[in-house]
Amino acid sequence: MRSLFKALSVILLVALALPASAAQYRDTSVPMAVEGALDLNRYLGKWYEIARFPNRFERGCVGVTAEYSMRSDGDVRVVNTCREGTLDGKITVADGSARVEAPGRLSVTFVPWLPFARGDYWVLFVAPDYSMAVVGNPKGTTGWILARTPQISAKQRALAESILSINGYDISKLEDVLQN
Repeated sequence: MRSLFKALSVILLVALALPASAAQYRDTSVPMAVEGALDLNRYLGKWYEIARFPNRFERGCVGVTAEYSMRSDGDVRVVNTCREGTLDGKITVADGSARVEAPGRLSVTFVPWLPFARGDYWVLFVAPDYSMAVVGNPKGTTGWILARTPQISAKQRALAESILSINGYDISKLEDVLQN
């Protein structure tokens, strides 16, 4: 029992320390504007990660996708898939859930047994046809450009980057995600 307590204490300390050490990619004095009219049913489905701000949980990931579907309890199932290093690399899957907190504002967890392990997932923009989305968080430690297809046009990319900039993000820190 004592060793279990020690292990849980270490996990707790690490979990508390990691968010504080995460890089910030946005000026948090800039107010964030979310997609208040987000239609969650249209948002469901598969998204390809086009670009992201570097984060520890996707280090070395390429060919990244996120798939959203409704759960019976009203939350959203989140299945993130990563290929390690190359498009032929080992596949890693993270299965989590998201909860709608307010229009355009969700919280996501991949560690449901740890109540404070939820992260903000704010949809800053979604194209009228739901072909592209821009996501971030108020702390500015994460952000993504997502699309329904593995590639987007230069015009779409410029629009996505402008949304990030308007919301205080330093787009020079964006990294492209290799896709098929």
